[in-house]
Amino acid sequence: MNAVGIDVSKGKSMVAALRPMGEVALLPQEFLHTGVGLEQMAYAILALGEDTRAVIEATGRYHEAVAAALHEYGIYVCVLNSLYIKQSGGGSIRKVKTDKVDAMKIAKYGLDNWVELREYTPMDAIRQQLKLCSHQYNHYMKTVVSLQNNLISLADKTFPGVNELFSSPERADGHQKWVDFVMTFWHCGCICRVSEKAFTKRYQKWCKRKGRESKKRSRLLCKHNTWP
Repeated sequence: MNAVGIDVSKGKSMVAALRPMGEVALLPQEFLHTGVGLEQMAYAILALGEDTRAVIEATGRYHEAVAAALHEYGIYVCVLNSLYIKQSGGGSIRKVKTDKVDAMKIAKYGLDNWVELREYTPMDAIRQQLKLCSHQYNHYMKTVVSLQNNLISLADKTFPGVNELFSSPERADGHQKWVDFVMTFWHCGCICRVSEKAFTKRYQKWCKRKGRESKKRSRLLCKHNTWP
């Protein structure tokens, strides 16, 4: 029974292996994340024997290439959240972090939790990518809503209710008509200071330039504001 601990960092990994009773099966070695480096890592692990499991501590996106490469060589790979290792008592009070020590800690965790190690599959990487995309999308939507609410708050000081005057759906590029409108007609005075006929002509030109339909919205805009 060989438990391989792999401490992954950017561009390289530290690999060590332990057997029961604390026997060191593989002294800590560093392998680069290149085609040759990953191949050497795989052969070093395969040389330990059939009853071998590699435990990788998930580190951002760096671990994905390592896990996928070892899986292709037929090695039993388990990718773990670093929190599991810390909660198991594998953490240290040492302030100085060394990759060699961390690789041994990960290997020890593999021995202590041998029967609970779940094998990595390529689907795990896809699942993680989908979760990341979902997280980024949710963050993006929260940012959009926050910025939109902020713009509405600012617009209410110069052009109250302008965001409620348009019913056009959002375009494929994400643009909303009222947002485009307020970028040009940022104050209600932009309408009130000219005649209805003059504004209607200007509004229709604006719609044509922006590739939007006017839909006789100019009269509604005029009525919405106090006409001189």
